[in-house]
Amino acid sequence: MKKKGHTPITRVKNPEPNVESPDWVIWAAWADRITFEEIEKKTGYKESGVIKIMRRSLKPSSFRLWRKRVNQKSIKHRKKFEYSRKQITSKIKKGDYL
Repeated sequence: MKKKGHTPITRVKNPEPNVESPDWVIWAAWADRITFEEIEKKTGYKESGVIKIMRRSLKPSSFRLWRKRVNQKSIKHRKKFEYSRKQITSKIKKGDYL
């Protein structure tokens, strides 16, 4: 009798939902590496639309935490993200380490 192989299933704490579901917008808005431009490309929602969805879907305290986080992070906007990456790489090239 031959043993059947068992491939383990990798479980993720917050798996990516289907792009068509409104949960995807919330998931992507919380993700640090997904910019508002990418969200708009996939769903059609601009930053203001994402903010409205988040305000409707989250508790008030969670919404405030998210807004604070988004405003502090420079990576939710493509231009700011690229600028911050250029600063980091120029410091590394110069020898100035963080």
